[in-house]
Amino acid sequence: MDASSTVKARSAPGLWSSIREALAGSHQDFTEGNLGRAILLLAIPMVLEMVMESLFGIVDIFFVAHLGADAVTIAGLTEGMLTILFAIAMGLAMASTAMVARRVGEKDLDGAADAAVQSIGLGVLVSFIVGIIGVVFASDLLRLMGASPPVVQGGTRYTGIMLGGCFVIVMLFLNNAIFRGAGDAAVAMRVLWVANAINIILDPCLILGLGPFPKLGVTGAAVSTTIGRGVGVAYQFWYLFGGRLRVRILARHVKVHWDVLRRLVRIAANGAFQNLVAMASWLALIRLNSSFGSNAVAGYTIAIRIIIFALLPAWGLTNAAATLVGQNLGAQKPDRAESAVWRTGFFNMCFLGAVGLTFIVFARQVIGVFTTDPAVQVYAVNCLRIVSYGYISFSWGMVVIQAFNGAGDTWTPTLLNLFCCWVWQIPLAYTLAVPLGSGPKGIYTAIAIADTSLAVVGIWAFRRGRWKLQKV
Repeated sequence: MDASSTVKARSAPGLWSSIREALAGSHQDFTEGNLGRAILLLAIPMVLEMVMESLFGIVDIFFVAHLGADAVTIAGLTEGMLTILFAIAMGLAMASTAMVARRVGEKDLDGAADAAVQSIGLGVLVSFIVGIIGVVFASDLLRLMGASPPVVQGGTRYTGIMLGGCFVIVMLFLNNAIFRGAGDAAVAMRVLWVANAINIILDPCLILGLGPFPKLGVTGAAVSTTIGRGVGVAYQFWYLFGGRLRVRILARHVKVHWDVLRRLVRIAANGAFQNLVAMASWLALIRLNSSFGSNAVAGYTIAIRIIIFALLPAWGLTNAAATLVGQNLGAQKPDRAESAVWRTGFFNMCFLGAVGLTFIVFARQVIGVFTTDPAVQVYAVNCLRIVSYGYISFSWGMVVIQAFNGAGDTWTPTLLNLFCCWVWQIPLAYTLAVPLGSGPKGIYTAIAIADTSLAVVGIWAFRRGRWKLQKV
């Protein structure tokens, strides 16, 4: 090793210094330097951000489960309705990440701020429309989801608050997508820390009526979650309009840019439809589960919350790939973008493989933390264990889907979701559950098979390389 190589080796940041930099907020140019370190700097705060996001659902269901199967059913059915909103919000988030990342890669920070403003404007419009519908038709929506009269009576306020307060859900997704696209992942992480801290404190107080707080039951979960997210959104806007980040919104950016808006709407529409296809399939699965009774829905709800708790950190890792793809395509480095995807896929496979094995072996113990009702446990254990068999293959599917989205190619994942979820998963779930008599186990098996199929077809599409030519 020559002298210059020795100096570089000694000056290269170590693992712990990289971790500290990632948590504090890195200012590195992610289109240059060591690719493994770039993944690490982005992935650590993104994984922690997703852990925090998943905590909203886990904390809520932990306390709500103490109120009985009907309360869990209320939360589960409302979560099913929120999947439509999540699909729209995530479509906007995909477009925001892709456009902001591309502009940052091109070193056009004003262009990135313009894209952020158009995204926020669209998010405000969408949340206003959905919020009005949710408040006015909360009970009707629950009945449409197959809720029994007691569930409708006890859940109308919960559903109305969750849907009526959807502005904070949309903005939390959207603004954090802007931060991620810019490479300021640590800010998105800190926002979720603040929001979750408030939710964790308020949840038991408002659900169970601790101290001076009123006992609101399941409604308390909706109130505490909305307040926590609302504070997080205020924190986000403070950063966007007053911080010193890569993307900073100034007065000159707050106007309509029709060309930017048209491109954003095109990408977001495909992205929203992509997620709507995937999430509506989950809605259909909840509806199919409801035909087997409240215990089946409650068990499925608890298991899915735990599964999401595991998957969201993995999505955080794949979000790092999306940012690196967008920024490196903007910097005219498609080969570096592709290398980032394969490396991230390997890391994600290792992570989800370990999680899946844990859930398969210890499914009963994990579910026992959330419910002691034997009638609910049997469904939850089976769901958690069977779905986990698809984790290793799905880990690759997640990465390539996000790579397409990071490149601004939201149409290819839409086609993949249409095929895997609706042409394949839903008919398979119904066939296994009803005509073949497997019941809810058939639904869980269909999920694992569809996840594996998505990975196989997704990798084939990614290797064709057309995403490298996508214009954003």
